Amino acid sequence: MNDVNKTQLISGDPNKTRMGVAPMLDPNKTVMGNAPSLNATQTIKPIQCPVCKTFNPAGVMFCIDCGLIFDRALPGDAFGAPAVQLPMLVEQSGREHPLRPGVTVIGREGDVMLADGRASRRHAQITLDGDKLALEDLGSTNGTKVDGVRINAGEKKPLVGGEKISFGGIELQLSLPGAKGGNTTQVFGSNKTAAIAAAPQKEVAPATLVGEGKELPLRAGINTFGRKSDNDVQIADPYISGKHGLIEVTDQGIFLTDIGSSNGTMLNDAKLVPNMRTNVTPEDVIRFGSMEFQVRITPPKPTV
Repeated sequence: MNDVNKTQLISGDPNKTRMGVAPMLDPNKTVMGNAPSLNATQTIKPIQCPVCKTFNPAGVMFCIDCGLIFDRALPGDAFGAPAVQLPMLVEQSGREHPLRPGVTVIGREGDVMLADGRASRRHAQITLDGDKLALEDLGSTNGTKVDGVRINAGEKKPLVGGEKISFGGIELQLSLPGAKGGNTTQVFGSNKTAAIAAAPQKEVAPATLVGEGKELPLRAGINTFGRKSDNDVQIADPYISGKHGLIEVTDQGIFLTDIGSSNGTMLNDAKLVPNMRTNVTPEDVIRFGSMEFQVRITPPKPTV
């Protein structure tokens, strides 16, 4: 007789692992899993464009501002991918305009916007096919020149980098990564601070746009102005266009041009004709939208 108070061993070696049949799941029963933890924070990071630095929503394939295709030009720390350096059109002020793969149109209404009345709306285009670049004039009014030589409308001029290209008199330089004569960024080979020969001097603006409690410095040459932050002079007013016009500071005087803004530009209560270059003096009153300004010229430094 078996004692019910004793542990009964199944015949066989008790030290061996005994394999049983896997439990069967009842398809009619609800299987409960682990609920997501409220303490786990999920972060969706925006994508910053490596060219124009605009923050884009997560998941987009191209920059919503400059149109750069992210799957071809990822920043250096994204998924371990190497950074792709794009060719640039560089203004005399140092401002850079990237050339995207395919066709980039240059003009007053192009992918590269030239806020100047001398440029046509669709002045020229540059085609980037792999590592090959070609410039084509699109029948502009004032023509396109490469290193001072005018090209014919429809002619596809190969570019190698370093060329100075004039779009109706507005000169930009083509910079290619690593190209001779290109405006490449110089990097120090060590982390040591480099000594400079002289202390930096504060740059004094040759002219200033004054009004509405603001003083907006104007550099020598062409200054674009408008509501958008990518202008040389930003004027935050809802009645001012994103790209409103330009102010040129030259040795011959100061010139104002409205480039076809929505609400126009007033000079002494007279509306300027769009794309007409007009001389202004410190006595003139300029009105953009609801704001009034005057130009103040900085007197030259006395010679010692």
